[in-house]
Amino acid sequence: MKYDFTTIYDRKGKDAIAVDAFGREGFGPGPDAKPGFDMIPMWVADMNFATAPTITKAIAERIRHPLFGYFATTDEYYNSIIRWQEVRNGVTGLTKEAIGYENGVLGGVVSALRVLASQGGAVLVHSPTYVGFTGVLKNNGFQIIHSELKQDAEGVWRMDFEDMEKKIKDHKIHAAIFCSPHNPCGRVWEKWEIEQAMELYKKYDVYVVSDEIWSDLLLNGHKHVPTQSVSEDARMRTVALYAPSKTFNLAGLIGSYHIIYDPWLRDRVLKESSLAHYNSLNVLSMHALIGAYQDEGMAWVDELREVLSENVNFAYDFIQKNFEGVTLAKPEGTYMLYLDCEGWCKAHGKTMDELLQAGYDVGVAWQDGRPFNRPYAIRMNLALPKVKVEEAFQRLKEYVF
Repeated sequence: MKYDFTTIYDRKGKDAIAVDAFGREGFGPGPDAKPGFDMIPMWVADMNFATAPTITKAIAERIRHPLFGYFATTDEYYNSIIRWQEVRNGVTGLTKEAIGYENGVLGGVVSALRVLASQGGAVLVHSPTYVGFTGVLKNNGFQIIHSELKQDAEGVWRMDFEDMEKKIKDHKIHAAIFCSPHNPCGRVWEKWEIEQAMELYKKYDVYVVSDEIWSDLLLNGHKHVPTQSVSEDARMRTVALYAPSKTFNLAGLIGSYHIIYDPWLRDRVLKESSLAHYNSLNVLSMHALIGAYQDEGMAWVDELREVLSENVNFAYDFIQKNFEGVTLAKPEGTYMLYLDCEGWCKAHGKTMDELLQAGYDVGVAWQDGRPFNRPYAIRMNLALPKVKVEEAFQRLKEYVF
């Protein structure tokens, strides 16, 4: 490979909660490992890979000019997004006017929902549910209505359209969050599934906030279908949220963006996000996105997908072979596994707290998956050099399962 996905970086003291917050009360997943085990960070969803070289180059070039005053967002920023969306996702007709900066996807979710739902209003979300959605919905006074995803005979996560329709009617819902690809399940929705969901939302006049932050991280040849692309109505009904942060490991730089085609909706979301004066682009984030969304950034992401696919394939096969009583669907996107440990816990008379602690004790810093709305779940980050992924699963096999 051209790019480096094998170096093991020491991130301690380098502004990484993945290692520095491990065990911190209310923040990290558990206490330090027992003596003899180094910690393998597999909880918070950032990558243990260096970012694309074009990004550090773009930031370094900007830093050479040592003035950082007020600035305007450049056409190069907007054109980089337009080209990325066209080349990577087949999006046509995207203009500068439809793109708006967001300090983060969750901030964009809140701004959109404050336009689309009344205070205390009901919002439809799929379950398992990204814990970030749960937090912002509760913190901003919205009522969460879960529609459970179901696994089919092959173990693939599917939307339950009958349940979605019933919940929409019963709770008079007019706003929904759609996660594509889905976090934490790793599902990459097929076009017909998105079409059917959007037809249902159209039928009941439900506006959609589509979180597509994981859309670049696709595994084993899967393809992302932008929610806004499936119909003209979906294009105008949807607030789509993207970012280079998951793709290129840039969460610490802050910088997401929305795509909103409907001028009526766009004007109101922009107004809502402007009220607190928080939604302001950082000049280095702007240059980081420009550096990311280049041809070399595309090549880097293509190699990253291969690395992540190999890690996911290894982990899935290893679990199937060695962890009896643990079930999971094979992720089609993202770099997270979502394990269901109910069978193992009941067979061995263990609680989830005991199972999680057993992993922490041997340095596997996995994440409690129960806040994602499943009682026996664990979430695991596989965006590490493969040698560390293999080591983590060997420890789990020998000392935990």
